[in-house]
Amino acid sequence: MNSIQLEIPALDTITDAPASSVIDLEVTTDQNLTNQITNKNLKIPKDKIRTSLRASTVDSVFATIFSITTTGILLSNFLVQLGADAVAFGMLSSIPMLVNLIQPLGAYLSEQTTSRFRYSMWIYGTSRCLWAVLAVGVFMAYGGLIDSHQLINLTLLIVLATNLLGGFGGASWLSWLAMIVPRRLRGRYFGIRNSVSSLTNLICVPIAGVIVSTWSGGTLQGYGVVLSIGILFGFISLACQCFKVDINPQEQNSIVSACVSASQQEPISTVTNTAPPQFSVLSIFKDSNFLTFILYFGLWMFAVNLSMPFFNLYMLDTLALDVSWVTFYGSIQAGANLFLMVLWGRLADRFGNRPILALVGILVAITPLLWLGVGTHNIDLWLWLPLLHILTGGTWAAIDLCNNNLQIGVAPIRNQSSYFAIAAAVAGACGALGTTIGGFIVQNNIFGGLPGLFALSCIFRLVALIPVVFVNEPRRKSLFEFIQEIRQYFLQGALQK
Repeated sequence: MNSIQLEIPALDTITDAPASSVIDLEVTTDQNLTNQITNKNLKIPKDKIRTSLRASTVDSVFATIFSITTTGILLSNFLVQLGADAVAFGMLSSIPMLVNLIQPLGAYLSEQTTSRFRYSMWIYGTSRCLWAVLAVGVFMAYGGLIDSHQLINLTLLIVLATNLLGGFGGASWLSWLAMIVPRRLRGRYFGIRNSVSSLTNLICVPIAGVIVSTWSGGTLQGYGVVLSIGILFGFISLACQCFKVDINPQEQNSIVSACVSASQQEPISTVTNTAPPQFSVLSIFKDSNFLTFILYFGLWMFAVNLSMPFFNLYMLDTLALDVSWVTFYGSIQAGANLFLMVLWGRLADRFGNRPILALVGILVAITPLLWLGVGTHNIDLWLWLPLLHILTGGTWAAIDLCNNNLQIGVAPIRNQSSYFAIAAAVAGACGALGTTIGGFIVQNNIFGGLPGLFALSCIFRLVALIPVVFVNEPRRKSLFEFIQEIRQYFLQGALQK
């Protein structure tokens, strides 16, 4: 089978590869069927793949800067300065998760198009233009043309509209990138891409915060300036997508359908991850392996969001720490995430994503319990809390990366965006439900308030890890075989020393 080899981290050296390389379709584990499919695969020249990967990495830098100015602490601080109430902040937190429910519709629409690139430009170009409306509104409010209440409503409306657009485009974008990145390099490539994004976030968030807080015209005008700069970088990120090889969803689906139809004429002992020639939404629910992944993903998002939004509240309220301490710990966590992302990517390529999710997931599951012994003594402030955030940043680098890679691996190539959309919708709904129930528990002091919530979240996280053991990751060994392999790997390293 033709393939490409891409050296990491240079991302520019391809060796021992023919003039064009083949993207693995991952619809079977049978060798004969694999040979049939690869003869009809989408063939992308290796230089175009190399250029696409570079463009996607650069795109992540500019997209991260845009995201910094339109989400997170800067947008929250902007609403605080406008005097927004708790309802507004509740909407700000729930909208991004709830709009994932619209992703299946977005996936269906994207599959009717003939270009991932054009679909992405229409969706995300419109989104960036809407944020430009908010930038104009900020300067209008500074000039007294609109009041703060109107600006709050405008902000929430734009947040809703842009997140809805993101829901329409998210599955298509992920499917596009999944077709470009070679299977064997997904862990390393996404590890590097996420590390670059984390580094950008680590550098730009403090800079943007300083600009907003020290701007001579006030924080409101300062945010308007930062937002305008972010929107400019957002359009630059869209320009980077012009250098990525385009994928035609119709051609992608027709090739897979033809391959599967041809394969059905031959006796095949074991076929996994296949899609029927006539696709329907019901066929997704007949894919037991994908449903097992969805069960794990939904339970995991519910269990995680049950407590995750309340760790900062625990530090600010229960421990009564100054906000400067909280931002300091956040920087430590981002740094740990940055430095370990590439390592996790290499391990995922070598051993698979499922074993890492199962083993590292146990550490993530018990992390909430470690918060119960935290106090305000010097040893807690200077040792225990930094170690907790290093552990959190390092382990979540593995979880985020491997969840993404495993999702790409278990979803068939044909109508792939529909599978991604279903996963996002389930994750968004379960995450929103977890946050809502967690807030109810804290507000009504059920199970002992925050400490009880952390203990409950630990139990749910451990339970959520059970289904991932039964997910069949294509071309990977079982969890028990992985444990034996990793044991031999470390034993060999010890003997060599």
